[in-house]
This record gives sequence, structure tokens and C-alpha cells, in this order.
Amino acid sequence: AVADPIKSSAKRAIRALHESGLRTAMITGDSRTTAESVAAELGIDEVIAGVLPDGKVDALDELKGKTKGALAFVGDGINDAPVLAAADVGIAIGSGTDIAIESADVVLMSGDPEKVVTAIDLSHKVMRNIGQNLFWAFGYNVLLIPVAAGVLYPINGMLLSPMLAAGAMSASSLFVLGNAL
Repeated sequence: AVADPIKSSAKRAIRALHESGLRTAMITGDSRTTAESVAAELGIDEVIAGVLPDGKVDALDELKGKTKGALAFVGDGINDAPVLAAADVGIAIGSGTDIAIESADVVLMSGDPEKVVTAIDLSHKVMRNIGQNLFWAFGYNVLLIPVAAGVLYPINGMLLSPMLAAGAMSASSLFVLGNAL
């Protein structure tokens, strides 16, 4: 069987995706024998082979039916453009075709497959950071807006000066910004 050469970092990338708890699949127009050989060497979980370019979206839909959660597709060619657009997250390899790059949600500037792992890890960290910032901002507002509105005045006669409230709001914004950085 004839196959494209496998990038040296591809096996490490697949292993890292598995360690992250993700499953991997390969949708290819190559013959089943070639595809299964490559998948066995890399440790890819599922193979859909012999797919014509217009059948890749259908193959993606088949995988979506088996998957819980979001499904990402990584590609770089003209034939990958419709699938990149149809996937929950389309990841284009920056060294690929312009149409693939335009169709994707994320573009990796390098052709290194390990950058897919980096992009997924970064997206998880960003989402966690957004959650932390929303929690802090919401908690701040739940606690201090009633104080600024005078809820403590009947109890102990305390009012929060507008200048202190503005300063506290600025401090909250700086905390959220610092956490984001």
C-alpha cells in the first residue's frame, strides 16, 4: 500500500489527545488497508476509509451520531473545507489550502499535529478563566450593589459613598483583568 509519510509528531499528538480523554478518528479517501495501517501505527481509534470528497460531511455526521459532546475536525485540503465548516470546531493546518483556512474556526500556524493538542488545552484554560471571571464579577455585584443601594442604612446607618463604590468597582475590574492575564 502507498501512504503519505506520517509526521514524526503525529503519534505523540494522538497519544496526548488520548491522555486528555479524547477519542480520535480518521476520515480519508485512502483505501481501507492503507488507512487501517496508518491508524494502527498512530493509535487512531476509528477509521472511515474510501470516502469521496463529497462524502466527508456525511462521514462526519455519522461520527456525530456516535459522539457525546463537541466534535472537532482537523484538515488542510480543498476536500476538507466543507467538513471544517460542518464540524463543531474546524481546525485548519496553516500550511494547508486557503479554502481550508477560510472554512475553519481555528487556524494553526504550524503544520505540527501537536499544536492541535496545544489549541485544545488552551481552549479549556480560556473557558475555565472565563468561568472564574464571571463568578468573581457576579459575586462582587451580588454582595456590593445592595450595600451601595443602602441596604445597611436601616441596620447601622452605613452608606457607601459613590466614590468608594466606584473604587470598589474598579478594583473588581482590575481583579478580573489580572486573573485573565
